Amino acid sequence: MTQKDANQPVMSQPVISQPVISLADLKLQLGTTDHATEILKSISVDIPSGQKVAILGPSGAGKTSLLMIMAGLEQATGGTVTMAGHDITHMGEDDLAALRRDNVGIIFQAFRLIPSMTALQNVAVPMNLAGNKQAENIAAEMLEKVGLGHRLHHLPDQLSGGEQQRVAIARAIAPRPRILLADEPTGNLDSKTGALVIETLFEATASVGAALILITHDVSLAAQCERILTIEDGKLVADEVAK
Repeated sequence: MTQKDANQPVMSQPVISQPVISLADLKLQLGTTDHATEILKSISVDIPSGQKVAILGPSGAGKTSLLMIMAGLEQATGGTVTMAGHDITHMGEDDLAALRRDNVGIIFQAFRLIPSMTALQNVAVPMNLAGNKQAENIAAEMLEKVGLGHRLHHLPDQLSGGEQQRVAIARAIAPRPRILLADEPTGNLDSKTGALVIETLFEATASVGAALILITHDVSLAAQCERILTIEDGKLVADEVAK
């Protein structure tokens, strides 16, 4: 190295964040080899930390199957799946459960609250299972964050549909996951309530810095995300920045 070279400032290399979800040549087939039905066909996509992504497409396109594979709740039959830096393609169920617990929050269309538990108890469940001694305090804070601080001790059947979905959002974000997966979260709600739930979901996601992957049929809702993946007949046909 010359003296001139030695005096040159050392340029730091840019830090490239690792995708929180990475799919490479992903395939899903159901049925026997002779009578296999292709559900997902060679999908490759990377989702970086903190990005809001909509998965758009008609019913039967494979959107929910794709989300289930991202969550490690269904196993791909081809390709590789990486979650939070871990290859989960052939990971055992115990390891998958631990990885999901620490990294993934899931919000379903049907809420899936435990009917015998209060809102506070429902939100605290995943943290209690993880041994977090502050579970109920954190749950109360999360319910306050989604506008339900006055509903802590109400059972699900004492809450409206929108309130139940906000409890589900609080439950998903309370452990501060790196990945939030939402499957048609406004599908059972009227448009006004759905808009409030989506606003709550976006705010909650931003508060924990998670990536959000949102399944929807609604083009206008998809446009509120930063990126739109369009699935048709099991294929990724478009990957575009929302305008």
